[in-house]
Amino acid sequence: MLLAVDAGNTDTVIGLYDLSVTEPRTADDGLLDHWRIATHAERTADEHAVMFQGFLAAKRHNWLDDIEGIVISSGVPRVMASLRMMCERYLGRSAVVLEPGTRTGVPIRTDHPREVGADRIANAVAAYDLFGGPTIMVDFGTATTCDAVSADGEYLGGAIAPGVEISLDALVGRAAALRQVELAEPRSVLGRTTVESIQSGIVYGFAAQVDGLCTRIEDELGECNVVATGGLSPLIAPFAESIQHIEPWLTLHGLRLVHAMNVE
Repeated sequence: MLLAVDAGNTDTVIGLYDLSVTEPRTADDGLLDHWRIATHAERTADEHAVMFQGFLAAKRHNWLDDIEGIVISSGVPRVMASLRMMCERYLGRSAVVLEPGTRTGVPIRTDHPREVGADRIANAVAAYDLFGGPTIMVDFGTATTCDAVSADGEYLGGAIAPGVEISLDALVGRAAALRQVELAEPRSVLGRTTVESIQSGIVYGFAAQVDGLCTRIEDELGECNVVATGGLSPLIAPFAESIQHIEPWLTLHGLRLVHAMNVE
């Protein structure tokens, strides 16, 4: 089995894949289980090991016997260092890390390729594998990103906007009369309470933002496939007219493909 780990700024998502599935047709084909934990830069390699082993043990897996490989992407250097150390100390092997120099099969056509986040590259690898190109990948994470991969499988760049939760935190933090609300679908666009008004602004506002960005990207590239991923994609994506597919495990699928390209 394979552990695919995407350590973002807010959450770390872990997927357990069956390596015997060599030609997956969907992002969750062969996905045996998954877990989401808060990302903490202070968490040590030993603490990560306890958590990972606990998740696997709960499903009756032993990572020394059952885990054949691990692949990691992260934009948080301290977390990456901790995960690398965990693999070397507890698994006795190095992880495949998605970083500059790692084979991905996706040429990066930006001015500074080394600056592109590993999760954005993983999304491009997965989206091109599943949908071909040109394809727009919308990721609702700490930031909301809209990236594009060409018909030839090249990563072309994208747009980065503040994420849903960051925007909500900023709104509540700067407006004395407003408070945190549950991120949920409102009853209508015209909220009849303050809570519903905030929910409407978040859900419909971010859907409209994505539609606007995708329209502008398509003005440059022509008609595109559009796929959404990220923890909040099930909430926002259904209200974005441009989004055609929702793949919550898109990044993990990309990591699985990268792992296959970089092992003997």
